[in-house]
Amino acid sequence: MGIIETMLAKTRRFKVEIKEAWCKGCEICVAFCPKQVLSMGKGIAKVINLEACTGCQMCEMYCPDFAIKVIKDET
Repeated sequence: MGIIETMLAKTRRFKVEIKEAWCKGCEICVAFCPKQVLSMGKGIAKVINLEACTGCQMCEMYCPDFAIKVIKDET
């Protein structure tokens, strides 16, 4: 990771919201996340490494059930 990427990673924070009632456990979000932010737990996607999230929204885009939302944390 370069200096610019490191600085951006420290200043950008994201929230990953998962609507558990909508998640059918297909694991597509886990497969497409380039930073291994998500994992499966009891048949439902779970956030396990939020600090690594770059906000790419790959999980959100590929979720067939619209169960995931990536939000820039402004706090």
